[in-house]
Amino acid sequence: MLRKTPMSTMRLSGIGLTCVRGGRQVFSGLDFQVDAGEALAITGRNGAGKSSLLRLIAGLLQAAAGRIALDGHPRTDLTLAEQAHYLGHRDALKSSLSVHENLAFWRDFLGGEPAAVDASLAATGLGHTSALPASMLSAGQKRRLSMARLIAVKRPIWLLDEPTSALDKPSQERLAKLMRGHLAAGGMIVAAAHGPIGLEQPRALALEPRGSGLL
Repeated sequence: MLRKTPMSTMRLSGIGLTCVRGGRQVFSGLDFQVDAGEALAITGRNGAGKSSLLRLIAGLLQAAAGRIALDGHPRTDLTLAEQAHYLGHRDALKSSLSVHENLAFWRDFLGGEPAAVDASLAATGLGHTSALPASMLSAGQKRRLSMARLIAVKRPIWLLDEPTSALDKPSQERLAKLMRGHLAAGGMIVAAAHGPIGLEQPRALALEPRGSGLL
């Protein structure tokens, strides 16, 4: 059962969404809904629009038709994009900065608490790399550093594009634990993936090149 938090009444929804990229209609008439404490797994073959949908929600793309809404959040002065973390294919890191400096930048830019950096690095198993340049991290460690941003700054919506990419089994289990904790606190997750994301029975949205089906 969800704890009673301000996030527990929120709902993220898309209504009649149409996405056009490069002159090609990626999908049209798409509806989805995610309530507080729920995860939505977006599936479909390459080119079906999984990443495009995440980018629409994040505010990085504009829908050709339809709308996306976040209802029930107490901060009505904030945009949807300001309430979401977007974790894309590429890890947004500055290679010349240390692991700590990279995460501290995102904490300051997004408005996190001062102590959040060390705690987030510890939670993602990166505490021992804090002083290393980000360029020295493996692909999996870079992915985990991006994961640390999700918990360094609290936001109710996590938008995850192939979240388990480059992660070994222990790191996948660590990510699953973080996602379960986020959902238990009333957060929401929308994840695009070709396979399981480590959560039991998430809602599923199957995209097809000429439309979509909500399962």
